[in-house]
Amino acid sequence: IDPVGVTSQKTMKLLPASRRRATQKVVIGDHDGVVTCFGIKKGEAMPVFKTLPGQRITRLELGGALNTPQEKIFVATGSEVRGFTKRGKQFLSFETNLTENIKAMHISGADLFLCASYIYNHYCDCKDQHYYLSGDKINDVLCLPVEKLSCIRPILACQDRVLRVLQGSDLLYEVEVSGPPTVLALNNGSGGDSGEELLFGTSDGKLGLIQVSSASPVHKWEIRNEKKRGGILCIDNFDILGDGVKELLVGRDDGMLEIYNFDSTNEPVLRYDHALSESITSIQGGCVGKDGYDEILASTYSGWVTGLTTEPIHREGGSGEELKISQEMQNKISSLRNELEHLQIKVLQEREKYQQSSRSSTALSAVPAFSVNDKFTLNKDDASYSLILEVQTAIDNVLVQSDVPIDLLDVDKNSAVVSFSGCDSEPNSNFLLSTYRCQANTTRLELKIRSIEGQYGTLQAYVTPRIQPKTCQLCQYQIKPLSLHQRTHFIDHDRPMNTLMLKGHFSFAEIHSWVVFCLPEVPEKTPVGDSVTFYFQNTFLDTQLESTYRKGEGFFKSDNISTISILKDVLSKEATKRKINLNISYDINEASVNHTLKLIHPKLEYQLLLAKKVQLIDALKELQIHEGNMDFLIPEYRCILEEADHLLEEYKKQPAHLERLYGMITDLFIDKFKFKGTNVKTKVPLLLEILDSYDQNALIAFFDAAA
Repeated sequence: IDPVGVTSQKTMKLLPASRRRATQKVVIGDHDGVVTCFGIKKGEAMPVFKTLPGQRITRLELGGALNTPQEKIFVATGSEVRGFTKRGKQFLSFETNLTENIKAMHISGADLFLCASYIYNHYCDCKDQHYYLSGDKINDVLCLPVEKLSCIRPILACQDRVLRVLQGSDLLYEVEVSGPPTVLALNNGSGGDSGEELLFGTSDGKLGLIQVSSASPVHKWEIRNEKKRGGILCIDNFDILGDGVKELLVGRDDGMLEIYNFDSTNEPVLRYDHALSESITSIQGGCVGKDGYDEILASTYSGWVTGLTTEPIHREGGSGEELKISQEMQNKISSLRNELEHLQIKVLQEREKYQQSSRSSTALSAVPAFSVNDKFTLNKDDASYSLILEVQTAIDNVLVQSDVPIDLLDVDKNSAVVSFSGCDSEPNSNFLLSTYRCQANTTRLELKIRSIEGQYGTLQAYVTPRIQPKTCQLCQYQIKPLSLHQRTHFIDHDRPMNTLMLKGHFSFAEIHSWVVFCLPEVPEKTPVGDSVTFYFQNTFLDTQLESTYRKGEGFFKSDNISTISILKDVLSKEATKRKINLNISYDINEASVNHTLKLIHPKLEYQLLLAKKVQLIDALKELQIHEGNMDFLIPEYRCILEEADHLLEEYKKQPAHLERLYGMITDLFIDKFKFKGTNVKTKVPLLLEILDSYDQNALIAFFDAAA
């Protein structure tokens, strides 16, 4: 279907059918503020209604009286909710008291649940009922079915990996999930038999089911993202296989559409998947193109609506004959060709008109606006950042620049041609300059980046699309001092911990802003209350950090001395900038150094072995060419030859991994003695010699003897 404007998550729905398995109308809202409703007749989109442009539409939901067809259309635009009938007549314009734009919306009968970044509001018949201030950003909101539960139980999906279950204006309890939840849906579309079953999808691609009872949650199942696919943006339940049981339809931000059905133990199994070229913002199951044939409809970021149908493509012919495409399909292809020719002529005319007007004396320069959908997230599995850039039109090139040392890692899905420019890092702090030249029709680019803790600054991406006149948009991302730390809810309190204590005349908001500057995944808004505790885990080393702070004091505990050292340096620098005098003290636990070395040991041993195997590959391949038969080799060498491609691929995927581990051990060595007031930088060459002929006991002995 021809594209509408750029779309947000959950902005497309199918209106209920007038009778069973009859065709349904599609309604979709876009960033131009336009609500478009259309049906399909003989493969052509037939408009039903289209509203005038306005503020961007961030959510679209269907509603109506309980236990009746949900055919009223509600859209969230800015801080307003508008209601339309299925014919396009506006019957509601409700200006909320929210000072921010609406990010998430759910409708149940006369109840309206709205969320801005941190604020939840419940309205009944457009009158204020309940209010809640969340501890972190709200990504989605849902209410369990009132018909089944006879009480209102809203659930908020929050960025800090928590589902918050509410009762009125109060928090009933929190449910911790394994990733930041981005989308919520009722299981089976109705919450299951109990009405309490809730599906959630996370930004790191996990999918789970939880029973949200009034007393405590029950985790039913969870699917890990083994295939390293994109984050989940939309979920629907629909019986597309026609077996009487609703399947699970999932849309991801890397364009992957998935269908799960359930095995005998009620666990979901991936039955089918289909790759689209853009992130899938909404997914729906229904009957759209032809009576009696079910479809899966998906809307993508730039506004395309795609249908996957169960209708068989009729073909004629038997053995020995060529397969002939049905007449209907031939007509469709012919009309598409004509439309394409017409569009090409129109583009040429418009381009000529633009060239003429740009040369005239009254010409005005106009920079074409374009939308960039970006995501910069830390991956726990490989301690790297994913930078995803998606543009509503084809990308020409992306220039990546960084004022901090970072490594660019290989991404399998990335077909862009990359070239690196030499950098003179001293005068202008330029550590990386690379250009990604994209192939035609690439609208989505994914990069992988690994940073070094303690080195902080800004990563910049200059995005240039294939539009005339040439224009570019700058996207900036902060690389934080403790960039490889991720929020967690539990830490091991039995580990040997080092403590950093700060005291001074600073407010709660000031110390919170310093923690936001140092660590990722901390909400920018100052927490409610007098004090707060956050737990973090280092995704590269598995060391941990506990930070507790309030007005005038802060306590930071970690089993890694280097983490404490980085915090001490950065926090004192931030306080000095604000002319705040800090009283800094620390308590160092000697046992923590050996503990951290033991955490590094398996990673270092693995990387050294990998490097050694890779060095042997060329020599072994030469032997193989000369000798022909490799039976005389020891099994270990034969194994290296068999796995050569896999070993080289793994080694290539992790550039500078060994140097990174060496750097961490060196920092640990320097930081251990820095807290004792000793400078041991002259002993670093000796340390590197020990690492080159690595033995864990010799390394620990060197750390102990250096004192």
